[in-house]
Amino acid sequence: MTNAQASDSELQTSSLGYSLIPVVNKLQDICSQSGISLPIDLPHVAVIGSQSSGKSSVLEALVGRDFLPRGPNICTRRPLTLQLIQTKRGDDGTEEEYGEFLHLPGKRFYDFSEIRREIEAETEREAGANKGVSDRPIHLKIYSPNVLDVTLVDLPGITRVPVGDQPSDIEARVRTMILSHIRPRSCLILAVTPANSDLANSDALQIAGNVDPDGSRTIGVITKLDIMDRGTDARNLLLGNVIPLHHGYVGVVNRSQEDNMLNRSIKEALAAEEKFFRSHPVYIHLADHCGVPQLAKKLNQILGQHIRENLPELKSCISLQLVSVTKEYASYGVTKESRGGQGALLLNILSRYSEAFSSLVEGRNEEMSTSELSGGARIHYIFQSIFVKSLEEVDPCEDLTDVDIWTAIQNARGPRSALFIPVVPFEVLVRRQIARLFDPCFQCARFIYNELIKIGRHCLIRELRRFPVLRKRIDEVTGNFLRGNLQPSESIVGHIVEMEMDYINTSHPDFIGGDKSLEIAKQQTRSSRVSLRILRERGVVESDMLQASERGSLSRAIIVRPSANGLIRSLANGAVTDQGSRGNTDAERYRAIGSTTASNRGIPSIISGSDNQHSSTIILLKEPPTTLRSLETRSEQEAAVIAATKLLLTSYFDIVRKKIEDLVPKAIIHFLVNHTKRELHNVLIEKLYRENLFDEMLQEPEEVKIKRKCARERLQVLQRAFQTLDELPPEVEAVGKGYSFGTDPIGLPWKRGLPSSYATSI
Repeated sequence: MTNAQASDSELQTSSLGYSLIPVVNKLQDICSQSGISLPIDLPHVAVIGSQSSGKSSVLEALVGRDFLPRGPNICTRRPLTLQLIQTKRGDDGTEEEYGEFLHLPGKRFYDFSEIRREIEAETEREAGANKGVSDRPIHLKIYSPNVLDVTLVDLPGITRVPVGDQPSDIEARVRTMILSHIRPRSCLILAVTPANSDLANSDALQIAGNVDPDGSRTIGVITKLDIMDRGTDARNLLLGNVIPLHHGYVGVVNRSQEDNMLNRSIKEALAAEEKFFRSHPVYIHLADHCGVPQLAKKLNQILGQHIRENLPELKSCISLQLVSVTKEYASYGVTKESRGGQGALLLNILSRYSEAFSSLVEGRNEEMSTSELSGGARIHYIFQSIFVKSLEEVDPCEDLTDVDIWTAIQNARGPRSALFIPVVPFEVLVRRQIARLFDPCFQCARFIYNELIKIGRHCLIRELRRFPVLRKRIDEVTGNFLRGNLQPSESIVGHIVEMEMDYINTSHPDFIGGDKSLEIAKQQTRSSRVSLRILRERGVVESDMLQASERGSLSRAIIVRPSANGLIRSLANGAVTDQGSRGNTDAERYRAIGSTTASNRGIPSIISGSDNQHSSTIILLKEPPTTLRSLETRSEQEAAVIAATKLLLTSYFDIVRKKIEDLVPKAIIHFLVNHTKRELHNVLIEKLYRENLFDEMLQEPEEVKIKRKCARERLQVLQRAFQTLDELPPEVEAVGKGYSFGTDPIGLPWKRGLPSSYATSI
């Protein structure tokens, strides 16, 4: 690269620093003055190093003034954000240098010793007077024509031995503080290491290596070159031959303790520094690339280029934050003081609530969940997967034993015997089974009611958070309205079941009919008896088991519900019912009177005579018990009648079940769901849109007011920041495009990458 090209490159990067660094300084002012912490990492340079490494001397040399606290122990106990701002000299050549603190807006410090005292006082206010440490930064601006624009953050030096009020883990705390500042990619790291210590043990380079393992954003500074042991030098360190860094190293000479005691000015120290490099036999060839002025120039150039590289990401971050905070601020709404404004706000909320309710029910919600069913989908699930499925699993003859059925048949016959199935017991039994459908139907209506309550509570959650009283009143009105709609729904559902109980339509085309059921039942009975006879002949069944099987074989069968075409399929199974009281045996039903005489019962003897060879007896019947049970032993005809009755019950119950599965959801949808959607808006307006309730219902809690205020302030900060970046001329982003510090005009051979040993975690 020719000298002209190098000069052009240097001019471009210098112009870049002058253009962009003030913009970032303005952004820092905007964020700092607001006192609001924003998740935006602005480009800056963090200065790190161990205690007494010469950090403070480097910073003062960059400023050209003494203004930092000094002492034998830890001096920097709070991060110091230092903005150096270059000003122009007056027309008469006068120079105006002063400092300003963020916590003292408008006050200028022309005496830099007062700046030192204010830093010490502000440090003590936050961290105490006995060497405590705090991570809250102090913001200081220094205006001078003798500085280059650059933003530096001076961090506490790494210390290992706690002193004063410092905790025992002071080293870990300081390292954590440093890492939190240098971890963002937008931060450049100025690692300060004294030349009279082993560079391989540098605390600054070790910490930097944890967050910047390739050394792409670390700048090395070697201090105290003038006090190295005789016969040693730092040439290899400055050339990057020991620990390479992408931006290389800059050597500086600090003021000695003697200089401080003699109050030699920094200008004198800078002149002595230049003389040192120009006259030293080892550093004479590096003199143009060492010293504080070269360091300031390098920082200005690197920071300007770094800002340009981070500018697109910075704009994107601010834009995203602006959108997010704008949405958050809008969710808190605006306050309305006038009656008209309050009424319009309330009316708008009630209308949007009703629309949101309908949208959730109908599946038109914009924030539709993809992880679970919600709104109307849950209602459909209750109807089909809970209500209908549960009814399909109901056994039509559940809780009805053969004894129960036969007892009902016998009661319907009275003192007579009948050859056919009587109608009365069938209707009694089928009504009893249909009545079992009341509970699931009412439960279904309650389930839908509960879902509608949940839907109402999920409407406008964010918008109504600012009005807890209104939220409560809306929930009350919606709940009362739903309860009022639940009553007619349950009434209609109950009427549907009652209608099925009141009229047993045996002429229904899907009903199996008595003759056909009896024929199927007889076939089942015969099949069951044949099966028992075969088992007896083969000797498979034990005698006691066989007897029990014979007793119940006439009345046992598994009934299969009719299919869609209405036909009945059944299989004999030999199932026996053991419920109910067993009938008395013959021995128990009759007992001989024996020697009981007529006189014992008060009945006169009708047989007498001298011949006493024949004794006369009276046969007495046992009185019937209070409760009579049907006998378990039944004829083939009786067993067939019981099986036929089961077939009839199953056939008719299935007909009723299908009607219930269809009509009950329709009734609930019409009287509960759709009626609520249609009338909810009118009910809310009727109950809540009252002028005397405006103040009460639109009262906001203090928490919401505070959140709105914070959101508004963050929004204003982001808007100002976005406007600041938006005002940048297009050519600024184009300047330095393709710029690489591999051809930096400082001219030292930069190498990428830190040794792997420096990329260890701390």
